[in-house]
Amino acid sequence: MSKTFHELVADIKKNVKECTVDEVKKMKSEKHDFVLVDTREESEFAEGRIKGAIHIGKGIIERDIHLHVPHKEKKIVLYCGGGFRSALAAHNLQLMGYSNVISMDGGWKGWVSSQGETE
Repeated sequence: MSKTFHELVADIKKNVKECTVDEVKKMKSEKHDFVLVDTREESEFAEGRIKGAIHIGKGIIERDIHLHVPHKEKKIVLYCGGGFRSALAAHNLQLMGYSNVISMDGGWKGWVSSQGETE
C-alpha cells in the first residue's frame, strides 16, 4: 500500500524524538552541548537561519553527517521549514546509528514566529 508524504512522515514521527522551538531556545540559552543542523535547501539557508546552525541539506545529510558529527552519541537537533524533512532526516540518522537525534517540530517557521534569534 502506498503512502502520501504526510502519511509517511506521520508514521516516521512515531519513532523519532521531537522537541519544540521553546526547548531548543532553552538548550541554546543554557549552552547545552549539541549540533544544530538546518536540513533545508541551500537557497533557504542562505536567506536566513537560526543563529549558530550549520547547513547539511536533506538531500545529502546521510552522506555528509560524519564530516560534521563524527561521534554518533553527540546530540543533534535538526530543523527544516516546518518539521517534516527534519523528521525524515532524523529517522535515517537513527538507522545509521546516531543515538541522540532530535527533530525540532515547527521548524524555521515556528522559530521565526516565536522571534528566535536568526542570522
